[in-house]
This record gives sequence, C-alpha cells and structure tokens, in this order.
Amino acid sequence: MRHFLTLMDFTKDDILTIIDYAIKLKLNPKKLLHDKTLAMIFEKNSTRTRMAFELAITELGGKAIFLNSNDLQLGRGEPIKDTARVIGSMVDFVMMRVKNHDSLVEFAKYSKAPVINGLSELYHPTQILGDLLTIKEWGKEKDNNVKIAFVGDSNNVCNSWLIASAILGYEISIAIPENYNINTQVWDFVVKKSEISGAKISLFHNKFDALKNKDVVITDTWISMGEEKEKENKIKDFAGFIIDDDAMKQANSNAILLHCLPAYRGFEVSEVVFEKHSKVIFEEAVNRLYVVKALLCFLNKNL
Repeated sequence: MRHFLTLMDFTKDDILTIIDYAIKLKLNPKKLLHDKTLAMIFEKNSTRTRMAFELAITELGGKAIFLNSNDLQLGRGEPIKDTARVIGSMVDFVMMRVKNHDSLVEFAKYSKAPVINGLSELYHPTQILGDLLTIKEWGKEKDNNVKIAFVGDSNNVCNSWLIASAILGYEISIAIPENYNINTQVWDFVVKKSEISGAKISLFHNKFDALKNKDVVITDTWISMGEEKEKENKIKDFAGFIIDDDAMKQANSNAILLHCLPAYRGFEVSEVVFEKHSKVIFEEAVNRLYVVKALLCFLNKNL
C-alpha cells in the first residue's frame, strides 16, 4: 500500500503514469471504483480540493464522506493514531487537508487505507499534478522539458514544484524575497535529485531574472491560510513581486500563467494579467478533478 503525502515518494514514471491516465479518464470517463469509499478530513477550508475529490470518487462509482476536524474526536484531543486506526479500517481512501504535515505522517503510519495529502503547510502535491496536466494540454512541454518560473512565497506550492521539477528533469527558476528561504529538507532533496535527472534549478530574489525565457509562469497567494496576522508584513516583503504586464514581458511571448487559486488581484497578480490568462487558470482548476481520479485509481492499483 502506498500513501500520497509528498511527491518525494514517487518516481518520474509514477508521476507521468498518473498524468497520462488523467488524460484518458478526461476523454473517456469510467466507473473504476465501484463501492469504494473516500473519507475527506478538513482542518482547513477548501473549494477546489473538496470539489475535486468528492466528484472524483463519485464519478468513479464510489462515495465520499466529508469530515470536518471539529466534528471528530480529534477536535477533543483524541490521538491521531487512534482516529487513523478507526477511519483507516472503515474506508478505502483517506484525504486530509491539514495545518501540520506531521499530522498526515502520523495518520498514514496507522491507517490501513492509503492517505492522500490534500494540502499541508509543506506540500500541495495534487495541485502540481493538476498543473502538470494543464502544461501538457497547452503544449508547454518541449523535448521532455518545461521551462518554469515560480514567483512568490516559499510555500507548499513552491516546495512541491521544486520537487516535481527535480524528479522530472525540468528547468525551474524561483523568485522569493531576500529574507525568505526554501525549506532545508526540500532543497537538499532537490539538489540531489537534480544531479540524477538533469533538472536545472535556479534561485533568485528578483522576479525579472526568474522570468526570462520561461514558458510557464506560476504564482500563488502571499498570505497562506493561517497567516492572516502576518498580512501587513508580507505585503511589504513582497513589494515588487506582482505578476503584471511588465513581468510577463520577460517570459516568452506565448507563456501561460498558472495560479492555484484563490487569486488576490493587485497583490500577487494584476487584474489585467489574471483575466488575460483566466482560461488556462480555470482549466487548471478543473483539471484537479481528473488528476485526482487518476491518483485514486493509481493507489487502488487500477493502472
């Protein structure tokens, strides 16, 4: 049995297999998980993650159970390992959207069902699967390489994109403020994996340097859930990091913009640039459904 907590645990072949199968399921939907049950545990609010997982299991022939952490005994102090041994013995999959990645690791250790990371403060792997599908559909992969720029916070999306690029052998440039750092565990993994895959990883503190000659531009909110008290300081830290017309001019002329949403216009992206790229951004959001379908089938060994 395999869990899906971080892309670090998956090979290039694993990731590409999931993406290829997502394409097939998008073109030819099938009910491959009859009577399977997915438990969804949310410590953080969600729009796209809940929609993607609930629709995915339903359209595959199974059913979903929505569990708010406040409604569980977890909210009253029950050990995670006890909740995991109960829920993980009653369902076929567990998706968790958590405040602390360690909670996922602990749950997975005791669960008899595969555990999927719907988001943690460190990683957002299903988002990257959706992005990869979108990049492939928009023809931005050339000679098994994608030229990517990520501009913004050194957050879970940034971490997951670094990991994916290192595994897949892509070229990615990261632009973050000077007083921000990449997670040490993530960076160590990326450096070692890049030596094997041939990935080109660059770190900048100026968005224009990161954006030069890129085909895919990615940004994300500067203020993640739970960081609302830091909003004022973060806005100051990220002054000059907005993706606007001047920024996009540094990328290739036909570059696409990806954003995991929700987007805060006037902060990480301008209104004009967001609307110009809104078609691909909302396709990216919907693609979460198809990669989740493929992921569930992969973990169920249907592929």
